[in-house]
Amino acid sequence: SADQRRCRAPLGVCPGSGGVGSTSAGSCGQDEYMTQEEEWDRDLLLDPAWEKQQRKTFTAWCNSHLRKAGTQIENIEEDFRNGLKLMLLLEVISGERLPKPDRGKMRFHKIANVNKALDYIASKGVKLVSIGAEETSAKEGLLLWCQRKTAPYRNVNIQNFHLSWKDGLAFNALIHRHRPDLLDYDKLDKDDPIGNINLAMEIAEKHLDIPKMLDAEDVVNTARPDERTIMTYVSCYYHAFAGAQKAETAANRICKVLAVNQENERLMEEYERLASELLEWIRRTIPWLENRTPEKTMQAMQKKLEDFRDYRRKHKPPKVQEKCQLEINFNTLQTKLRISNRPAFMPSEGKMVSDIAGAWQRLEQAEKGYEEWLLNEIRRLERLEHLAEKFRQKASTHEQWAYGKEQILLQKDYESASLTEVRAMLRKHEAFESDLAAHQDRVEQIAAIAQELNELDYHDAASVNDRCQKICDQWDSLGTLTQKRREALERTEKLLETIDQLHLEFAKRAAPFNNWMEGAMEDLQDMFIVHSIEEIQSLISAHDQFKATLPEADGERQAILSIQNEVEKVIQSYSMRISASNPYSTVTVEEIRTKWEKVKQLVPQRDQSLQEELARQHANERLRRQFAAQANVIGPWIQTKMEEIARSSIEMTGPLEDQMNQLKQYEQNIINYKHNIDKLEGDHQLIQEALVFDNKHTNYTMEHIRVGWELLLTTIARTINEVETQILTRDAKGITQEQMNDFRASFNHFDRRKNGLMDHDDFRACLISMGYDLGEAEFARIMSLVDPNGQGTVTFQSFIDFMTRETADTDTAEQVIASFRILASDKPYILADELRRELPPEQAQYCIKRMPQYTGPGSVPGALDYTSFSSALYGESDL
Repeated sequence: SADQRRCRAPLGVCPGSGGVGSTSAGSCGQDEYMTQEEEWDRDLLLDPAWEKQQRKTFTAWCNSHLRKAGTQIENIEEDFRNGLKLMLLLEVISGERLPKPDRGKMRFHKIANVNKALDYIASKGVKLVSIGAEETSAKEGLLLWCQRKTAPYRNVNIQNFHLSWKDGLAFNALIHRHRPDLLDYDKLDKDDPIGNINLAMEIAEKHLDIPKMLDAEDVVNTARPDERTIMTYVSCYYHAFAGAQKAETAANRICKVLAVNQENERLMEEYERLASELLEWIRRTIPWLENRTPEKTMQAMQKKLEDFRDYRRKHKPPKVQEKCQLEINFNTLQTKLRISNRPAFMPSEGKMVSDIAGAWQRLEQAEKGYEEWLLNEIRRLERLEHLAEKFRQKASTHEQWAYGKEQILLQKDYESASLTEVRAMLRKHEAFESDLAAHQDRVEQIAAIAQELNELDYHDAASVNDRCQKICDQWDSLGTLTQKRREALERTEKLLETIDQLHLEFAKRAAPFNNWMEGAMEDLQDMFIVHSIEEIQSLISAHDQFKATLPEADGERQAILSIQNEVEKVIQSYSMRISASNPYSTVTVEEIRTKWEKVKQLVPQRDQSLQEELARQHANERLRRQFAAQANVIGPWIQTKMEEIARSSIEMTGPLEDQMNQLKQYEQNIINYKHNIDKLEGDHQLIQEALVFDNKHTNYTMEHIRVGWELLLTTIARTINEVETQILTRDAKGITQEQMNDFRASFNHFDRRKNGLMDHDDFRACLISMGYDLGEAEFARIMSLVDPNGQGTVTFQSFIDFMTRETADTDTAEQVIASFRILASDKPYILADELRRELPPEQAQYCIKRMPQYTGPGSVPGALDYTSFSSALYGESDL
């Protein structure tokens, strides 16, 4: 029963008169309550606190059921002793009536009532005390249910039925999982276990009808709460929520059944509605399809056919779909009723599927008969309309063809046409005659169709006859005009053939002569560019040859003009209304006359321009010779000076000052030669102004002369600078003249290309010849000094700088520091006054400005650090 599911008795507690753990044969039975030392904790059984808790739990459980009968117990031993309330408890739990209890107050009455209760329990197969496999399985199942329900909740980890419940959160989690409306789990405090347990028990008692079976203080303050007590209380939660879930399941099942029934009723109503609408539509449509009233015109019958097609395309397809859907709905409904064990659906009278099929069959038979009647009527009217339309089409085609033909045949366009045009007209007229003969059949067909329409009593026969008569009259007129035009064209053709022969002769001779004149004008006006006397003389000779051909050309001109005069004479003699223009030639008589006059004007103009150009070429030749005479002297002179300077830089010996003087003299001689260059520039400007671009009398151009002159000036200046640098190096480094000569001799020896440069291999050989013992690292260090840009060559100046660093005596930072120490009287610092006293003012101020303050031992105000200053002079510090 529901009460049995709600809350079972506490495990291990026997509701008999013997109290907790009683072994009385009349209450629990000796076989079922044997001592089990391996499963029971004997010390716990003897614990008075545990016994009190068990008693309290069982009392609360019993009262949760007895209050339904309007009573309760306070003491188990006393209140169950007479067996009356025990039997009442079993009736409440089971929902069944037990045997009538004995009402006496004697002991045997009480024992009899207790036995009746125990016999009823035994008849239901209930074991009052058990801790075997069945209890273990129930315990594990209840534990698993608790774990599954509380898994999502923080701070809840149920592993047993004692310690896992001490903080009270597990009880609240079970309630919140099933009834979240009863409490706010997130507001619970894990550190308030008593408050948590009391809250859960109050909510369970008030809203879930679960009695308070626990004391929060007993659960919290006991090291290990009683397992069976908690299991008993938790099982009440399980049964409370399990009962609610079963009720919800039952409600869902009822809703599902009702939903199925409602859907079936809806489908039945929908079927009835669709069947009624479809049958009504069929009833209205069949009379329309059975109407066979014929129409008099094709348009009216076409309208009936169009209406029928609309019926087929628009009105019937939705009804076909409705009929199909109706059958589907009917079959679906019957299937659903059969599956849900409902009786089959029986539509209203006359709305069965077979009734609808029969009505639909009558509709299609009427539709078929109506369509056949429509087609037959249309064919009948179509035959008559076809003849009328055929007449109209053929008549329209003929009228369109004949339109304007009479006006064309009456034209006299041949009177002003050329021979080619007249011949074209003849060919065109012959084509028209062929076309006219071809249209004879169409005219005969038009007449035959008109006759047939009259025989069939066509309603518009009058207009057909009138139109046919007009076509026949026009046809006769076209035949007469065609013959007259042929005779006129043939006569005109003969007259034009004579003129055509003259035009053809004119064209054959006028075209070549016109081309000759155009070529002559082009040659006489052609721009010419010559660069020598020979070229202009060649043009003059060709012009003289052209002038010799002019008399012959004039004779051809006169012959051509005479042909045109003959044409004009023929046209005038026969009073022909045609143009004298030549169809075979674009050249006119006027054009020939104009071009001939132009040729006669251009001949003397060409003579004059050729003579002027001859004089200009003679002047240009004089300028070429004048420039060549100077350039052929200046060019070799520059080359000679370049070679002399190159030799002097290699061969000069003696003191560097003597070499310097010799080079200065070379430089002055070169500067004095500048006026020759300036004069040549003037001649070159005249040549440029005269647009002379070549000169066969010399290989030197002005650009060659300019480049050579600039190179000469640069070379002498660079050579002088090298000697000056050698002098400065010698004086600064203490190199003797003999050493400098040796350096020059060594460099010249290994300058194999004589271009003032040594490559790396030549430089290595030069150093070895001078006694250097070179490893790869040392040679690399030297190359970084003499060729810092990595160009692959060593100049003489770089060579001199390196050699002077290697051989000359040089000052060192230590020597300068020692000198400052003398001025400072052996002090590690020096004062500004001492510097001003010992050094010139400029050098003293230079040192004072750049020396750092001395901060070492014995420093005084104004002390300067000459040691750091000296090291910085030689790059040995960061100053």
